[in-house]
Amino acid sequence: MAIEIDLPEELRPFRNKVFNTTKTFIKASPRKSFTIDWWASRIGGNPYLPKSVDYPTDTDGRPLLFLCQLNFEDIPPLAPYPDKGILQFYISDDDMHGLDLEDMTNQDKFRVLYFEEIDRDETNIVVDFSFLPTYDYSPLLPNAAYPIEFRTTEEVLPISDILFDSEFGEEFFQQFGDREWDIKDEYTRQVSAKGHKIGGYAYFTQYDPRSADEPMLLLLQIDSDPEFDISWGDMGVGNFFIRQEDLEKKDFSKVMFYWDCY
Repeated sequence: MAIEIDLPEELRPFRNKVFNTTKTFIKASPRKSFTIDWWASRIGGNPYLPKSVDYPTDTDGRPLLFLCQLNFEDIPPLAPYPDKGILQFYISDDDMHGLDLEDMTNQDKFRVLYFEEIDRDETNIVVDFSFLPTYDYSPLLPNAAYPIEFRTTEEVLPISDILFDSEFGEEFFQQFGDREWDIKDEYTRQVSAKGHKIGGYAYFTQYDPRSADEPMLLLLQIDSDPEFDISWGDMGVGNFFIRQEDLEKKDFSKVMFYWDCY
């Protein structure tokens, strides 16, 4: 895929440097549908859940809110992400959606579950979720479920990702003097990591919470999306990150969860 970016004249000498940051990622596109089977990738609704597995709860025993599941059989291959199995994301029904700012890997109030082998016998999975409560703080429209389509695409490094400063320098735009903010705004308009995605660069409305020394990979990004009634606070974005070595081992116990909004 050819990435089309109309860089400001002042940035054209840096064109090769910009395009050397190109990353492949999986764009996830929700779509409206009346029927979704239990094994399909989806945002919202109810999860695939073997009867042998307890529905995830927070430390108070309250069921977490099912956010999303990814069936990697539906998804184009992208190393080092899995090539099979179902990966699920749950968050807490509170005003922080389960985010622990002191320890963003603390899964007391959010959960990531992975089922490497999928049981397609419906008699072995939970199909009655009437035990779930009504949620008050869901970023999703209640009772809505959207299947997801996936395609491989590419992007270059946006300002929002912590890698920008390490690649270009914290004071990169200052060299353009009075044009500093105009050029920065134009780059931000041309190069954005917004949207629903697996892998690639991350988008934030505030700041990237990762360390530059250990940026972690983007496991899943679910953005606010008015078309599908998805909203993190005031049009924010939710992100899950993982260390590459953990992803390669399919160890999702130390995933970082973060969301922010305007």
